[in-house]
Amino acid sequence: MQNKVVLITGANTGIGFFTALELARQGAHIVMACRTEARANAARDQIRLATGNRRVETVAVDLGDFQSIRACADQLLARDLPIHCLINNAGIAGARGITDSGFELATNHMGHFALTQALLPRIKESAPARIVTVASRAHRYVSRLRFEDLTVRTRSWLTIQEYAVSKLANILFSQELGRRLQGSGVHTYALHPGVIASEIWRHAPQFIVKLRKRSMITPEEGAQTTLYCASADALTEQTGLYYDQCQVRQPSALASDQKLAEELWRYSERALPK
Repeated sequence: MQNKVVLITGANTGIGFFTALELARQGAHIVMACRTEARANAARDQIRLATGNRRVETVAVDLGDFQSIRACADQLLARDLPIHCLINNAGIAGARGITDSGFELATNHMGHFALTQALLPRIKESAPARIVTVASRAHRYVSRLRFEDLTVRTRSWLTIQEYAVSKLANILFSQELGRRLQGSGVHTYALHPGVIASEIWRHAPQFIVKLRKRSMITPEEGAQTTLYCASADALTEQTGLYYDQCQVRQPSALASDQKLAEELWRYSERALPK
């Protein structure tokens, strides 16, 4: 990853932080796209100190706000800076409500769809390049995808169903993106990082989190499959696949439905501001 430019969302904490730390250690130029500037800058300074790599920087983005996403993309595109790897890592679980752009709060799809679309011309110019999307095996809990679920205020008590829908959307997006980028030199990867004891659960009921943490792995352990998808030479010609524990896995039948992936893509495009 020496001299590769890597943009990572949600890189100030959890598996995003350890992904940024390790790639910085490998010599990559890291751009940490985070919502909270103070926390992002503190994480940046920590990574610089730990690795000696000064090419670690931050950029502000709120993935629940299309205007913020557009401003972030414009800021990056205004620079003469390639993007060799985009890691769509940021996620949220256990939260309830509606984002500023009108989507269910646990929907981890639309923000990354919008950011990827905005940056795609630069990523294609930077090829060979990779787009890595952190999904979850929770996608297997979904038996039916209704697009209206993406815009309805959180309904389930523990938000597990909404979270599962969002992670199904992550995988469908990555697969369809891979098909659309065939021959471009840009490859896509979706992955399950493991069940992580990280801040993604900060909005969930804490008694549930404490029980689940007994079987959770650390954020550092959870970053391993992300790192594999971002950097492994063995994956150079693979695209649109789903990974778990650094191995290709077959996602659910619903997550493998090409027609559904195409429909989700069209829905997502229509939802973006004109």
